[in-house]
Amino acid sequence: MKNTHSLPRLGIDIGRVLIAPEDADGADTSFIGGSLDDALRTPPYEGMFDAVGPLVDRFEGRVWLVSKCGPSVQAKSRAWLRHHRFFERTGIAPANLRFCLQRPQKADHCRELHITHFIDDRSDVLRHLEGIVPHRYLFGPQRKPVTVAGLVRLPAWQDAAALVT
Repeated sequence: MKNTHSLPRLGIDIGRVLIAPEDADGADTSFIGGSLDDALRTPPYEGMFDAVGPLVDRFEGRVWLVSKCGPSVQAKSRAWLRHHRFFERTGIAPANLRFCLQRPQKADHCRELHITHFIDDRSDVLRHLEGIVPHRYLFGPQRKPVTVAGLVRLPAWQDAAALVT
């Protein structure tokens, strides 16, 4: 029998990765300070639905969403995922959704789930995954110079098929 912990497993952040930032500065204020309706109107990140489904196939369903946010944003995130039929459209199991209250806690989820690949828009989060997740992808445009070694830049979802391996 195959040891399933040795198989590739993908983790994906939600805000500013699956869900588009609200404005050109990359803020996601509709989730933090806005209403539920504001959050539901926030579009998916461009190309996300076209890219995530094939990644789910590549990882044979071993894909988890891991997001840092408080209870209010957790509720809005769950509602957004339902509203956009995310799980049906991507093939990710609804049970494969994890939240934490502090960014370093993403490492705990990754360790527990044996995540081998992780996509996040924050280099500080990916720094916490060093030594735990061998393949770390920094998603989207960055406002500051990236100083964390060992990251693969993932500029946009259309690059995922070539870069997330």
